[in-house]
Amino acid sequence: MDRNLALEVVRVTEAAALASARFVGLGDNDGADQAATQAMRETFGSLHIRGTVVIGEGERDEAPMLYIGEELGDGEADAPAVDIAVDPLEGTNLCSSGAPGALAVVAMAEHGHFLNAPDTYMEKIAVGPGIGPGVVDVRRSATENLAAIARKKGVDVDDLTAVILDRPRHAALIAEVRAAGARIRLISDGDVGGAIATADPDAGIDVLLGTGGAPEGVLAAAALRCMNGYMQGILRPRNDAEVERAARMGIADVHHVFEIGELASGDVMFAATGITGGFLLRGVRFLPDGAQSSSLVMRSRSGTVRHIHTRHHFHGQPVYPPAPRS
Repeated sequence: MDRNLALEVVRVTEAAALASARFVGLGDNDGADQAATQAMRETFGSLHIRGTVVIGEGERDEAPMLYIGEELGDGEADAPAVDIAVDPLEGTNLCSSGAPGALAVVAMAEHGHFLNAPDTYMEKIAVGPGIGPGVVDVRRSATENLAAIARKKGVDVDDLTAVILDRPRHAALIAEVRAAGARIRLISDGDVGGAIATADPDAGIDVLLGTGGAPEGVLAAAALRCMNGYMQGILRPRNDAEVERAARMGIADVHHVFEIGELASGDVMFAATGITGGFLLRGVRFLPDGAQSSSLVMRSRSGTVRHIHTRHHFHGQPVYPPAPRS
């Protein structure tokens, strides 16, 4: 793929971020989701691509999310065909409550280069550059992985910081990490951002541990491919229906350890825009005549990581109207 589509698709994540940012702190999850989805869908229509959504969230949320199989872009015959992994609002609860870390996220690759991940849980481990296969393994205990990371980095375990979703299912994991001596940053939602933070030297995060969504695992893997990070994942279906869903999507062995190259491969492009400020990006800030946004744009082929700070001028008319109030 000759074009760096990430430089174009950042307009899509910016639009979704601007739209959903109108709902920050309003407690309206569905409204924020719908605003981000509508803005993303409309802006995708202006891109010269033939895109197909392979990672979406239509089955999980009540809001009309971008669904698996949906076609995006102008659809012209000479446009490149791409697969799209998307989360218009990664961290819906974060946006709704005004908490940090909400993002608008899109990843793209040539057809067949994203895992068709079922809407189930995935146990994950994610780390930054220089810590790859043979150092960490999602099947090992947190204690073993933390010790291996510390050895590789030439530091003590108590110099490390792990990011973990704050969930009851992680009580034992959190206790083990604390007993090992590592620091913890608990996050209420948004493990895509947490995974990406492991590859950002300014974020202060060494490893992501724990179980989150499988679709989010593919998005995180796409970003880490661009940043020379590393990740593994194992599906953790909660019932027989989720096992059957995985089989329908071509995953016969739910105990398979997915390497990062199986989750996202080939020429991967990734863009994210901050909605509320977090590990990586500033949130949207509205101004009298517009807004400011902060985005991350990356491509695996070149290894380029761009931070884009944008000033949006509304010229007296907001691009997306304020959130409705009763």
